[in-house]
Amino acid sequence: MTEMRFLLSASCDSFDPPTIAQMEVLERALAKLVLVGARAGIGMDEMIELLESGMSVWQLLEYVFTRAADVV
Repeated sequence: MTEMRFLLSASCDSFDPPTIAQMEVLERALAKLVLVGARAGIGMDEMIELLESGMSVWQLLEYVFTRAADVV
């Protein structure tokens, strides 16, 4: 959890490459997001398109979890 807080508070202009532990945390988080999205009928390709069209990561999370709550 501490690693996730660090990643969330990291500045976007940081040039330090992520550590292996940070990458593992990100990989697990993304895998969970893709799984929740799939259950809500949102594919990974659609999530990528939404991000490329200007949706922020926070907006994407809100969108996915709102849709997932409607399914459950």
